[in-house]
Amino acid sequence: MAISLEKGQRIDLTKGKAGLSKLMVGLGWDPVSSGGGFFSKLLGGGGANIDCDASVLMLENGKFTDKKNVIYFGNLKSRCGSVKHTGDNLTGDGAGDDEQIMIDLEKVPANIDKLVFVVNIYDCVRRKQDFGMIQNAFIRVVDQSNHEEMLKYNLRDNYAGRTSLITAEIYRSGSEWKFAAIGEGTNDTRLEDIISRYA
Repeated sequence: MAISLEKGQRIDLTKGKAGLSKLMVGLGWDPVSSGGGFFSKLLGGGGANIDCDASVLMLENGKFTDKKNVIYFGNLKSRCGSVKHTGDNLTGDGAGDDEQIMIDLEKVPANIDKLVFVVNIYDCVRRKQDFGMIQNAFIRVVDQSNHEEMLKYNLRDNYAGRTSLITAEIYRSGSEWKFAAIGEGTNDTRLEDIISRYA
């Protein structure tokens, strides 16, 4: 049974789970519907579709050191093959995960100590969109070997006015890996702005 996390909580991912290596990290969200009708759903509440993009930053000693260490819709696979993005979802409509990232912990290079999962809104300034227009956002972790959901973190804070979310981290703790529920909203408008936080 999956563990439900709250903001700020941390949990061991691999301790006591011999052989656990391959994970699927699913991120999901829905546009807020203003009128409940077909067209309001289609238009994400009255404007252009809200295109949220999930990305992973691979950090070395907590720092972003290599532009190839960001995995997103424009770079779907890390050089080492440990992180793979399955592709972009342009609207967030529908149930379940909107974007998925496959991770093989055994393949993560030894110098990488943290994976940061972020979501930003594509072209948010021109489209005048923010996370107040998004609801039901979550991140979850699934064991690929048996397809069991290990944990889920629902991002329940009010993110109105925020244009990016630092959702969670998977990080090394000695020989083990842990998960941290972050849930921090920022006013970064581009992925590059988020990356600069870890420079």
